[in-house]
Amino acid sequence: MGIIIKLAPLGVLGAIAFTVGKYGVGSLKQLGMLVVLFYAAVIIFVVVVLGGIMRLAGFSIFKFLRYLREELAVVFATTSSDSVLPQVMSKLKRMGIRDSTVGLVIPTGYSFNLDAFSIYITLAAVFIAQATNTPITMTDLLTILAISLVTSKGAHGVPGSAIVVLAATLQAIPAIPAIGLVLVLSVDWFMGIARALGNLIGNCVATVAIAAWEGDIDRERAHAVLDGRAVPATVDDADVMIAPVPARA
Repeated sequence: MGIIIKLAPLGVLGAIAFTVGKYGVGSLKQLGMLVVLFYAAVIIFVVVVLGGIMRLAGFSIFKFLRYLREELAVVFATTSSDSVLPQVMSKLKRMGIRDSTVGLVIPTGYSFNLDAFSIYITLAAVFIAQATNTPITMTDLLTILAISLVTSKGAHGVPGSAIVVLAATLQAIPAIPAIGLVLVLSVDWFMGIARALGNLIGNCVATVAIAAWEGDIDRERAHAVLDGRAVPATVDDADVMIAPVPARA
């Protein structure tokens, strides 16, 4: 693992160097815009879509993100949400969500609820089509979206799986040349940060929504935790060190 971590930046550098050498320095501008657009899409999805779901459940998405800030920081640094799985489950239980709901939704969502992954696959396919001057119809776009929802399942824990899944998705649209994958490869690591964050937030919001739907959440305790008020300690608090959340002034 130490060797992989040390060599990973060299791999990213090599991918970027190959892209610049083959397509010119100007390609970095378009790739930069792709990264910015993907981050914007994930932010809009979290704030608007997931925020709306949290509002329907009776909670604030911004208080929820503040509550999970330590886990989100770890995911941002490691580009993987697997490292915070125990902490996330403990924090959701501390909110007052029943153990059975957390134990079912979170592990299942890690494999099947990959919202940001699906956004990435769709956006990358459209980018490759535009970069290679390949015309695509609305039917092609809907086909890519539908296939990405299927091909992304179960690929979360496999390193480098995003490029493999993208290649499999492009097979559904033969007109889009697969060689365009080398363009996205150079910025895949940077986009992986937003993928991991979006997937984790989506899974946590899904857990809260299902718990609210099934009545498996203590709403009074959940609001107290999200507001930073003191709550009685639980067994799970001893398993994971949880920093207190300061209340807003």
